Amino acid sequence: MGKSSLPKAPVGKDAHTLMVQGTASDAGKTTLVAGLCRLYARSGTAKIAPFKPQNMALNSAVTIDGGEIGRAQALQAAACFQSPHTDFNPVLLKPASNTAAQVIFQGKALTQLEAASFFGKNRGEYKSRAMEVVLDSWQRLKSQYQLIFVEGAGSPAEINLREGDIANMGFAEEVDCPVILVADIDKGGVFAQLVGTLELLSDSERERVKGFVINRFRGDISLLQSGLEWLEERTGKPVIGVLPYLEDLRLDAEDAVNTASTDSSGANFKVQVLVHPRISNHTDFDALRLNPHIDFSYLNTSVSAQGASAADLMIIPGSKSVRDDLRTLINNGWGEHIRRHLRYGGKVIGICGGYQMLGLEVDDPAGVEGEAGVTDGLELLSLITELKPQKQVHNVEGTLRLGGHEYPVKGYEIHCGHSHKLRPVDSPLTWQRAVIEDAGSAIHRGDGLLVDDGMISEDNQIFGTYLHGLFDSPEATAALLQWAGMSENIHALDMDELREQELDRLADTLAEHLDINLLNAILDGSDTIKTEAAS
Repeated sequence: MGKSSLPKAPVGKDAHTLMVQGTASDAGKTTLVAGLCRLYARSGTAKIAPFKPQNMALNSAVTIDGGEIGRAQALQAAACFQSPHTDFNPVLLKPASNTAAQVIFQGKALTQLEAASFFGKNRGEYKSRAMEVVLDSWQRLKSQYQLIFVEGAGSPAEINLREGDIANMGFAEEVDCPVILVADIDKGGVFAQLVGTLELLSDSERERVKGFVINRFRGDISLLQSGLEWLEERTGKPVIGVLPYLEDLRLDAEDAVNTASTDSSGANFKVQVLVHPRISNHTDFDALRLNPHIDFSYLNTSVSAQGASAADLMIIPGSKSVRDDLRTLINNGWGEHIRRHLRYGGKVIGICGGYQMLGLEVDDPAGVEGEAGVTDGLELLSLITELKPQKQVHNVEGTLRLGGHEYPVKGYEIHCGHSHKLRPVDSPLTWQRAVIEDAGSAIHRGDGLLVDDGMISEDNQIFGTYLHGLFDSPEATAALLQWAGMSENIHALDMDELREQELDRLADTLAEHLDINLLNAILDGSDTIKTEAAS
């Protein structure tokens, strides 16, 4: 293992594929794939793409071809120096309740299905169609890239989900690709995780696993050595590497809300973000969460607002189920908490679904998010929202106008709602929707369309917008924080720059702790280590 071994392009004309599966959710699959993508991409020897057959997440990103994919695959695309594309994540499931999810095939929302349609006795029709979509995207990537790093989902050993699997071994068997298995030692029981997973695989699947990666190790590696030797002897498979626990690795979360924050013990400005049961795109707030000058916290709207602390700025984020999450917020006292916050001079920002909640009502006549009907809003902005089946999905760039100044912004729209203002008011934002590319040629939908967006209340205390990624623009973030009452002139984080730094840090760690010779051999289709001369 070590930096003397360099990544190299696979031999042959056909694209080579390596799949990373995990012993459980949150074992480190997303991070390992992102690191491998950056490690091999920066060597400049191959054109590389990420791939995840099926993802279930509420954090999504807009692609260059005008669709949605999981946020993690957009991160992995950045690691490859590629723009996100719908083929990188052909099946995305966005949970709408505990038993239903919106189905997105190749970036386009199709329908909402109950869990039984995915995992129950009648799942065959969905699985068959989903596999067709997955293989269609994978075949296209094979013709365009030399190396594809694939991320599995959850664990391949979920025996109740094995039939018709498209996310793990079902895909690996279909395309005949090698697999490496990653496990999280920080949770304990890493040897049981790895051996137990292998035991629950079929003979052909077990043979497909070419090695192990142990993730998030703390301490003296020599104390682990005897266990590694036992594992290799017990399974007949090599340990490709043991990765250290990386403190404060600041990369986009795949789905779960990341509550870790930078030390802000000296910060005087307090920002709170409400967490809905179906919060979406909470990565919107990473630039605030990671800023040491901000005392940042998340507040769970599923519990009572009684006793909630005061803040300078309160943010209502987006939601996959706006009306349900709005009712939860109001029923648990958060509506009154927001009004009290405003009475004491606090500021409020609503983004996407949060913007809709601030209005007079949210109307869903077509049942886009569930049962058709109308739900009263917080009645803090004079607008009404109607949810429509046609989802707006666009990358955008434009301008924020605030306090007599203009600031550049970029981000994306993902929403089904159309909000209508009930009084004439200037919009604080104007942006241009990006050209949508399809097979290298522009589609005119969205080409050059200018959009005026958002609303500021008459008392200048409430700001609403459909723009996701608002706080990823440093100048706009600094202006919004000053609008919200922050007296200190802080340096807002540049999330694109930070992401690049962290991807390189991750790749450096992999280069140091993985057996790159063995990885190269696996990619070339050999199970034996090939010694490469260091260049």
